[in-house]
Amino acid sequence: MKQTAAPFLVVTILTALLAALSIAVQTKGYPHGATGLSRLDALAGAATFVPLAALYAFAAMLIVLAPARAAGFMYANAASPIFSASVVLLAAIVGLHVARAAFGSIAALSVFLDWQFGFAAAILIAHQFLDAFRRNVLTRTLGFVLFVAATLACLYWSFRL
Repeated sequence: MKQTAAPFLVVTILTALLAALSIAVQTKGYPHGATGLSRLDALAGAATFVPLAALYAFAAMLIVLAPARAAGFMYANAASPIFSASVVLLAAIVGLHVARAAFGSIAALSVFLDWQFGFAAAILIAHQFLDAFRRNVLTRTLGFVLFVAATLACLYWSFRL
């Protein structure tokens, strides 16, 4: 958890500072602020987590099924990078909307009520308990069924968006 919190806070602070700078430059009338803010807005959407969650659930499904050596390879080369990408993406979204709230747009915090942020929470929670699914046959089976269902649900919602 400590390895997740530090990068999350650093990216949140840096993104908030960048967004605050863009908002301040935009209020002064320079067009560069609007460009930077529009790029951050294009990135900061809850819908970006749905395909990431599908990839993570598929990788976790393979990790649960695979033998120890192959599972370690999948964990290091698939699950951990997707987890890191989702942490950085969530931190960027939080930083952007905190900066907007600091500049007077209180409605910016209502963005976090979107149900699709549940996919980000699912990635974070599943990564913490991924090793627990490999303990015995029952938890492997339950983990496999859970990750197959999660993969299919994520694919369904990613193509419906």
